[in-house]
Amino acid sequence: MRRNVLKILAGMAPALLLAAMPAHAAEETKVVYHLADGIDQAARAMGNIRNHLRAEPATRIVVVANGDGIRFLLANAKERSGKPFDAQVKALAEQGVEFRVCGNTLTAHDVPVSQLLPEAKIVTAGVVELARLQAKEGYVYIRP
Repeated sequence: MRRNVLKILAGMAPALLLAAMPAHAAEETKVVYHLADGIDQAARAMGNIRNHLRAEPATRIVVVANGDGIRFLLANAKERSGKPFDAQVKALAEQGVEFRVCGNTLTAHDVPVSQLLPEAKIVTAGVVELARLQAKEGYVYIRP
């Protein structure tokens, strides 16, 4: 009888360990990249995000751009080397990366929505979106 109880408990060990793990251990990694400094920062961020996804493909990534950080999400934007951003943004979006642009910045810089890449989603305020993602959705903040 005692041996049967031990066998049952041994068989339940993996389930008991999973139940004892903190809830965050089973959650996916969520990261928000904040871009506010222009083309050079965006070029670094694109490389960082590609590397991030190579190392951890299941990571959920959101890019929030405000201020001069929106420039890479405009039609015909290029890195200093001449490499266009549109193909990079499209490739990352196809891997699940979300790109969000500050509506306040668009208004302040007088940038028409028609200039945005199709992958870019407008949010009312970039800083509010950053705070919301961190406080309410558990995203980790990265500023490349």
